[in-house]
This record gives sequence, C-alpha cells and structure tokens, in this order.
Amino acid sequence: MELKFLDSKSSSLSEKAALVARTKSSPFSSFEHSVGVKFSQEFSSCRGAFTKASFLSSKGTFMPKRAISSVDKEKTAAENYFYQISTNGAGSSLFSRNVGVLDACDDEYGGVVVDPDRLPVNPDAFAPMLQFSLSHWKMQGKKGIWLKLPLERSELVPVAVKEGFEYHHAERGYVMLTYWIPEGPCMLPSNATHQVGVGGFVINDKNEVLVVQEKFYAPSFADLWKIPTGFILESEEIYTGAVREVKEETGVDTEFVEVIAFRHAHNLDFDKSDLFFVCMLKPLSAQIKVDNLEIQAAKWMPLVEFVAQPLIQEDGLFKKIIDICLARLGKHYCGLLPRQVVSKFDGRPSCLYYNVLDTGNVNCNGN
Repeated sequence: MELKFLDSKSSSLSEKAALVARTKSSPFSSFEHSVGVKFSQEFSSCRGAFTKASFLSSKGTFMPKRAISSVDKEKTAAENYFYQISTNGAGSSLFSRNVGVLDACDDEYGGVVVDPDRLPVNPDAFAPMLQFSLSHWKMQGKKGIWLKLPLERSELVPVAVKEGFEYHHAERGYVMLTYWIPEGPCMLPSNATHQVGVGGFVINDKNEVLVVQEKFYAPSFADLWKIPTGFILESEEIYTGAVREVKEETGVDTEFVEVIAFRHAHNLDFDKSDLFFVCMLKPLSAQIKVDNLEIQAAKWMPLVEFVAQPLIQEDGLFKKIIDICLARLGKHYCGLLPRQVVSKFDGRPSCLYYNVLDTGNVNCNGN
C-alpha cells in the first residue's frame, strides 16, 4: 500500500474538483474494512501502518512549498494536502486533510524541543503530525528531538515509541523521550548519572556527637548509632541540605562549618552513582525532637563512645571519616568552604567549594 502527500498548490482547480469528486464517489466502506482507515465528512483522516509514504510538492521536493518553520516559531495552522492511497495496485483513492508541524523551538545544539503545552488535542492527530514533523526536521538538518509528554498525555507515549523515540528520563509529572536524526551514534546527553547525599557531623561543647538510629536498616546495623544523613533536594545547596536533614531527623538547629570529605561510589540504587558529602555543623540548639517517620531514636553521644563502636572501628570508610573529623577538631585539617561565584559562560551564580589556608584562622591552621 502506498500513501502520497500532494501539495494543494501543485494541482489546478479542475484537478482538485475532480479529486474531491472521485474521493466522494470512492467505495470507502470496503476500503475502510480492508486497511483500517476511517473517514469523516469534514475531513478524512487515516490511521494504521503504511508500507510506503512520500511527500510531493510542485517543485519535486519532499517538502511542502511553504514549510512550517519551528525556527521562526511561525504559528501557521497547517498545509492542505491531497492524499493518494494505493492498495496493491488495485486502484487508488484520493482525499484531503490538514497536516502541520508540531509546535517547537530550536535548542542551541541544532536540535528541536517540542512544546508540551501545545500538543494536538486529538490523540488521533498526533501520529501523522509527528511523522510529518520528523520529515520536516530531517530536511532542515536538525539533530536531536526532545519530546516531553505530560502525565495526562501518556496515551501518546506508544505512538512516539512506534516512530522511533526512546525513553530518556521520567519524573512524577512527565516522561521525556528523544529521537536522534543523523546517522551514527546519538550525541544527546544521557540522563542524570548521580544521586547526592549529605551527612551532618554535629559536635557540641561537651564533646558529644549528635547521632541517630534509623527505623529501617539491615540486620547487621541493628546496634549502630550514626550521624544524620539524607539526600539533598532538587536545586538545593550541599550545605543547606546538610542543615535541613539534621533539623528534620533530630529537631536540632545547626550552622554549617565546612565540607570535611566526600565519597564517590557506583552502581548503587537504580544503578546510579552516589556522591556523599560529610559536613561539619555547629549546634545552635540542644533539644532533640525525633522524626518518627524515619528515625527510631536520637541522642547526644560522647565522642569516645561514638568512635569506639565496633561497626565504626571495623569499617574502613566510617573509620577514615571519623579520623578526618577528629583531625578537624584538633585543627590539623582544613575542610572546604563554599564561595559564591558567577561564570561568564552562563551568567549563573554557583557555589565553588575550595580550601584557602589562612594563617589568621584560629579554627584551622592546617598543621
């Protein structure tokens, strides 16, 4: 079966009239039954798999004479086309419908980002529009296509996958799909590879460490008292995340001092890598109020007793972290402090963590 898209400008008025006449007189009922194509009186639409399709214009190209441009963000509705459908050489039928390019904008890397708020209301119109848009973007030399489908438009996901789109990532409210047009390996950036966690080492003037026991743990950690830990939130700084996690789990207010160390591990939850930042915090309050959702118990524990725990002494990672924290308390180690900087590359403020050895700093002399 062959499907041809004919530019309406390439046909004369008499030809168009003849086409419409032949369309109305064609045996649609039997055609619909044989190939699964549905027609309406207002305009004819087709659904199903076509073995061959071509886009023809008066100039002999494979695009309409006046292509809809996503670059200029033209809000043209659609071009009118006459469709010629041939089935195994047994004759052809002609009908017309409107086909348009999906609303989209260009990204800075030669790709296209489809507007998720301007997707066609009618799900049946999405497949032909997506097919036409891909052909249009290929002719324009575009590279990567980003298609964000909101949760409420999830019925469009299998349509996009059928056209060759692949999953990129998903959040609570949407799924992102991508399509790479050029030949060769896909150059689109992959999904986020890391999760970021923080731990708060809080010690008071009595040399007591703020520790917790979690409600959910592996049996081997049943007796372990550990520092408060957790994941930072989206767009949250490391130092504010550490302060927040301590407050949520224990109710204790703290002030960020330094990043003492960080660990980089791989193939953890969901096969993601993990960055874990140990932060030294100064307590601003002492009263403990346990988060009953995650924490079984919390208390101020003498530093000597905390360090002497078998699980701390037997674990190389835990022991090294504690050794670094003790060195910092003895002013023999300097951690990392965040400094706000702005890059000319993107004009955005960000935090750069680094160590400045200041001989006037009585809290850290680095000796």
